[in-house]
Amino acid sequence: MPHIAIISSSIRTGRISHRIALYLKQFIESKNLSTAEILDLQAYNFPIFEERLKFLPTPSPTLLDYSSKVKSADGIIIVTPEYNGGYPASLKNAIDVLYDEWYHKPVAISTVSNGIFGGTQVITSLQFSLFKIRATTVTAMFPNPKAQDAYNEAGEAIDKEAVDKRATTFINELMECIRKNNK
Repeated sequence: MPHIAIISSSIRTGRISHRIALYLKQFIESKNLSTAEILDLQAYNFPIFEERLKFLPTPSPTLLDYSSKVKSADGIIIVTPEYNGGYPASLKNAIDVLYDEWYHKPVAISTVSNGIFGGTQVITSLQFSLFKIRATTVTAMFPNPKAQDAYNEAGEAIDKEAVDKRATTFINELMECIRKNNK
């Protein structure tokens, strides 16, 4: 069975995007599609990196753990809020500190906002960063407008049927990329 790592990228107090990370983990596991774990950047509490992992003389155990989890995952879901049209520095930091771990890794993007566009303005810049490090981005997206009203704190969708329908398309696309990558 494949394994999916879900990067919850917001480190803000009161973050809403983490609800979507929780939802996706529960959705994947309830459908028995894959094993899943959340890589919570708030819990990792990384400092701003001065160098890529492979060039650090004494990397921290948390950085080595994060690297190992990204490398061993069959696919990655990045759940990111949109901050002023971009993604948070915590995510940029977590992407840039690694390089080889991302090579041809299937990565799906879920965007989040409290407005009506669901964080879709962040997709292009995030895809470009992932392209530059040679990750394989999945074409299906999972935008979440007005996320504060769509999910509760436990990650349960308020309109479960509609959200599950969108999630099915999103996760199926990621699973297809994982299958093709593992051939």
